[in-house]
Amino acid sequence: MTVLVTGSRGRVASTLIGLLDAAGVEVTAASKNPADLSPPPGVGTAHCDLTDPTTFDAALKGVDSVFLYAEAAHIDTFADRARAAGVDHVVLLSSSSVLAPDAARSAIAAPHLAAERALSTAADTGAFEATHLQPGAFASNALQWSRSLRSGQAPALPYPHAYGDPIHERDIAEAALAVLTEPRLRGSSYLLTGPESLDFTEQLAILAEATGRPAPHTVPTPEEWKASVAGFIPETFADALLAYWASHDGRPTPLTRTVEELTGHPARTFATWAADHADAFRP
Repeated sequence: MTVLVTGSRGRVASTLIGLLDAAGVEVTAASKNPADLSPPPGVGTAHCDLTDPTTFDAALKGVDSVFLYAEAAHIDTFADRARAAGVDHVVLLSSSSVLAPDAARSAIAAPHLAAERALSTAADTGAFEATHLQPGAFASNALQWSRSLRSGQAPALPYPHAYGDPIHERDIAEAALAVLTEPRLRGSSYLLTGPESLDFTEQLAILAEATGRPAPHTVPTPEEWKASVAGFIPETFADALLAYWASHDGRPTPLTRTVEELTGHPARTFATWAADHADAFRP
């Protein structure tokens, strides 16, 4: 089996590449900038830009399975070229946000939903099998606070008691390894969560414990926060984030045991993630 891993600069994809290689699976690391990749020795690279369909055919040549990031711009073309190349399984890194009632209208959820629908349509025609991984909140989202905390400043949290289900990137990668290498797991959608529902203040407290440094926060109004990020977060995405946080304010997130069912071990705690990444929050 040969697996093409797209978006190989990402934390999940780069971890998955190492896991596949260690398991003896032939894997190719793909990126729109393959020269920037540093895969394990013996792992090849490919140019695959999910926003540029002209890169698809060469990247897919000789590939059996694909780990795909949810870039919706040319997902129908990608599915068509994957079928033509003889790919028999596509694993999509989707999002639990697709399960929300307003997913099609959300700047966060809509691209994932579009990618899921396109791959499911292709699978229904017999083009290949499609498996959807739907993680909730990435634990690595906490890295958005790292610059502030390193400099002793307080991150701005318009909804400090918005809950999430932070999941370690290694657990997502191990779940992907399972569905890529175990045929009986193909063709389903898997809702992945971490083992705990934590609000932002609880996550900051865990980071403070892991780093031995204070982890304060401020509470701007949603309008103040939106204005403060206007230079680097598109308005539609900022609005979607605010809506998401508001909908989870004071509402613990339901949890699943899907990580354990796929990998054979419980999902890693946020404290484990914080210990693994503590240096990112220290000066």
